[in-house]
Amino acid sequence: MAMLQHAFKEWAVMCKALAEGKQALILRKGGIAEDSGTFRLESKRFWLFPTYVHQQRDGIRPEAIPLLEQAEAERPPANLVRLSHFADVTGVYHVHDLLPAMMLAHLHYWSDATVEKRFHYREPGLFVLSVRVYSVPRVFEIAKLPRYEGCKSWVDLEHPLSTEGAVPVLSDAAYHDVQHSLDILLNPTALA
Repeated sequence: MAMLQHAFKEWAVMCKALAEGKQALILRKGGIAEDSGTFRLESKRFWLFPTYVHQQRDGIRPEAIPLLEQAEAERPPANLVRLSHFADVTGVYHVHDLLPAMMLAHLHYWSDATVEKRFHYREPGLFVLSVRVYSVPRVFEIAKLPRYEGCKSWVDLEHPLSTEGAVPVLSDAAYHDVQHSLDILLNPTALA
C-alpha cells in the first residue's frame, strides 16, 4: 500500500482548481517561515493541504470566484484539515523574468497582480511546478496541529495516509498538453 506523509500548503481555492483539473501548475515564491526565506522542492509527491489564511478574493481571476465560494462553503471546522488529493511534480521551472510568468495566465487562476507581487517579493523570480493531481477514494479528516500553522509551504503530517486507489484528475492527453505548454513557454530548449 502506498503511503504519503508530506503535504504542501496552498490556498484552498487553488487546491479546488487543481482537484477539479482546472489547472495543473502551482506558482510558488516561498513562505515567510521557509528556511532561508526561499522555496525549495522538498518532495516530488505531496498531499494538497488547503489553507484559508492568506487566501484573497482579489488575488484570483474573476472566473475563479465560484471556486472560491465553493472552497469556503466546504471549509472544514477550524480544528480539522481535509485531504483528498495529492500531486506528483513532473516539472520544476525557475522563472527569472516577469514576462514568461505573465504568459502563463491561461493555465491558472491567480490574478495578474498576485503573480506580479509573488514574482517581485524579496528578489525577482518565481517557481512554477507542473503537477499531476490524483484523487483518492477516501477523504481524510485530520486534526489541525499547531505545527502545521505558519507561513511555510511544507508540513509533515503526523501520520502517513494511504494513496491506494488514487486516480488522476486529468487524462494522460490533457496533462501532456499542459506539460507541453509549460515546456514551450518556460523551457524551449527541452523541445530540441
